[in-house]
This record gives sequence, C-alpha cells and structure tokens, in this order.
Amino acid sequence: MAERYNTRNPAIKRILQEMKEMQRSQSEDFAAAALEENLFEWNFAIRGAPGTEFEEGIYHGRIILPAEYPFKPPSFTLLTPNGRFERNTKICLSISSHHPEHWQPSWSIRTALTALIAFMPSPGHGAIGSLDYTPDERRDLAKKSQAAPPLFGSEQRQTLMQDLHQRMADALAKAKASSSSSTNDTANSSSMAAAAEAAEQASPSAAPSAAGDSTPELVAPQPARLGEHLTSGPAMDPIGLTQVGAAGGHGSLAGGQPPAREAAVSGSSSYSSAPAAELRQRPVRRQPSGAVGVIQEAGSIGGWEDKGLLLLAIIFSILIVAILLKKVLVFTVWDAPQSNNLRLSDLSK
Repeated sequence: MAERYNTRNPAIKRILQEMKEMQRSQSEDFAAAALEENLFEWNFAIRGAPGTEFEEGIYHGRIILPAEYPFKPPSFTLLTPNGRFERNTKICLSISSHHPEHWQPSWSIRTALTALIAFMPSPGHGAIGSLDYTPDERRDLAKKSQAAPPLFGSEQRQTLMQDLHQRMADALAKAKASSSSSTNDTANSSSMAAAAEAAEQASPSAAPSAAGDSTPELVAPQPARLGEHLTSGPAMDPIGLTQVGAAGGHGSLAGGQPPAREAAVSGSSSYSSAPAAELRQRPVRRQPSGAVGVIQEAGSIGGWEDKGLLLLAIIFSILIVAILLKKVLVFTVWDAPQSNNLRLSDLSK
C-alpha cells in the first residue's frame, strides 16, 4: 500500500506510521484501519466504557483525515445507533474538526478514539450531533449493536467493518469471561473465609478465648544493644519514659499501675524490644538499712577532712604572720641603737 503514495508527504508519512503502530499494538477497547483506496479515510469500532450504559455495545464509525494532518484535527462520524451521537453526522468534540484550536499535532488516531470512548457517557448539552436518550434506551441499543456491524458503503468497506466488529466481539467475550471468573473467585474466597470463621468459633480450643481470659500473657523484652535502641524509630516510646520519670518511682507509672502490664500481650511484640518497656520491667533493688549509715559516715569523714585542711591553713597563716612580725621587730631593734649613736656623735661635735 505504501508504494501507491508519496512517502515524502508529511501527512502520508504520519498516517503510515500510525497504521503500523495500530497493527503492532492492538487494543481491546478499539480497532481501526484505513481503506486501501484512501489512506485519509478510516473505519473504526469501539467498545462502550465499562460501568456505563454503553458497556456491552460495539459502535462503528468513520474518521476523515484532512490533507494537513496531523496539523489539523480529523472529523468523526458514528454509523451505529447509540443514543448519544447522531448517525452520519460529524461529532462536535474538542478533538474533532469543530474545534481546531484545541487540537495538538502530537495527538493521534489512537488518542482520539480513547477520548471518544470517554466522551460517550458525558452529557450532550445540546452540542452538534448529540442525543439525550435515557440510560435504558442506550442499554437496549448497546445489546442490539453486538449482532452485526451496520451496512454502509462498498463490499470492501463492509468486509473491513466485519473484521473490526469480530475483533471487538472477541474482546467483549474475553472481558465477560474474566469478570465472571473474578466474581466466582471472590465468592469462593468469601465462602471459605466464612467457613473458616465458623469452624474457629465451633472448635473447643477457641472456648477459653471466647470466655474472656483477662490475664494477659507477658512477653519479656528482647535483649538489644543500646545503639539499636537509639536507632529503632517506631519502637521508641518517649511518652512511656516520660511517665516513668514523672511518677517519681522505679516501678510504676503516674496512675500507679505496674509497668510490666504495658509489655507485649499474647502475640503482640511491637513493644517487646522497646527500651521503654525494658526500663519499666527492670526489678527494683532496695538498699539495706546499713547502707544509709555507710553513706552518712562517708559524708562525716569528708567533713572532718575539710575541717583539718581549714585548721592547717589557719596555722600556716599564723606562722606567716609571726615570721613577718619577727622581722619587723628585729629591724626595729637593730635600727634604734644606730640612730642613738648618730645623735651622740652629733652632740659631741
């Protein structure tokens, strides 16, 4: 087919690329192909969006590409009765030729068909070519559209439309089978879960737990290094540690409850390695009565040593003062006779 056209033409080159992409990567939501005699005219078939009144429908249509494609948008026409768009009328959409200001050259036929599927459940708001059928009427038209493609054009075109219709019918059957299989799996898993729950409630081993044993099973904290405690972010319990410090005791919280109750209970190990739980479960060691006396004696000994040092300092101070006084007295006694001798010598003269 490519030999018939000038591949240097940007529009022809782009259309051939999109044809190869459409054949290489087929979708289960839409199928499209160009006519052999005219690459600028395509036929397409789309499936209705799941969860809408168009869900089980197969809708055929035409795409007319302009000579300036991809710089100008294509026009779309639906051939299958659907209750949303008129037949054989150009659809007014933001991706169609009615709004060239919204079109982007990076969009493709694949992009336009995906947008068309998304546009179908939206309200028409009186746009050109739009219809406002009720949801029930649209569901009836969707079921009727599964039978065969509409009659339009030449025999060659009809053959192409039949091929596209079969591809969408196979995709629809595959989607239904997958949906029913997932529904059965969900029902089976729900029934198995209900049976397991009933068996657990009826088993004798579950009776004590159902009776409500109020005694929790305490789990001792796992030994860990200090570095692990400091780096274990979720396991840290700064609130618990603050409560222990605020209680003023070594084994109880502010409420008076023993901290061992806050350890992990029967299968819950979230606090088994926390440093807060390990500190709260540490046993209390009471000091013997003699230990207080020892501490007091040590304190009294330290007091006498301080007094002795003070006494020595006073003695040294007294000695220093005595030495200074002695020097002053010696100097005074030695200087007095010399002054008297000087006076006598002056008188004799």
